[in-house]
Amino acid sequence: MLETKNLSFLYNKDTQFEFPDLICNPSDVLLITGNSGKGKTTLLHLLAGLLRPKSGEIIVSEINISSFSEKQLDQFRGQNIGLILQQSHFIASMTVLENVVLASWLATGKQAVAKAEKLLAELDLENQKHKLPSQLSIGQQQRVSIARALINEPKLLLADEPTSSLDDENALKVADLLEKLSKEYKAALVIVTHDSRLKNKFSNQVNLN
Repeated sequence: MLETKNLSFLYNKDTQFEFPDLICNPSDVLLITGNSGKGKTTLLHLLAGLLRPKSGEIIVSEINISSFSEKQLDQFRGQNIGLILQQSHFIASMTVLENVVLASWLATGKQAVAKAEKLLAELDLENQKHKLPSQLSIGQQQRVSIARALINEPKLLLADEPTSSLDDENALKVADLLEKLSKEYKAALVIVTHDSRLKNKFSNQVNLN
């Protein structure tokens, strides 16, 4: 589902990253670890098509996205890649349900209200769906981000530090949810983190050093 080959990225002549080759199959979890400044978030943004590599290939669902135009990348990302970022970037004036539905409309031109409600119920957010994101706890907001990332049934699910701001109980809940949902949706799940609690949970790991 996800494969990279000879991937590198250049910020400037003093900052260049050479990344190890990655493989993550459907329903599998790949944990990418490493200290700050080692390129974890850069790698995740490359996999999402938000940054362009200096060299190498990024293959998602047997399609090499490295040479796509910006328009092609935007379309492919909306239909095939789910993103859970450190900052949720909700529309503050829209309810939780409306934020999740918006993601389906942007990708497909259709409002998948029933699917959004089902996802929110599965994530124990049914009673929160008409609230504004600001009225939710950090843990609840993270689960809304997961619902929004899954609404279009992506082939690849990318999570950037999904547990770093959560206490132990909620961190493990979110990790369990991500693993469960990646299997349910048959999505390859890549988690970028420095959270040692996750290092003890997932055995398939790549360390950037």
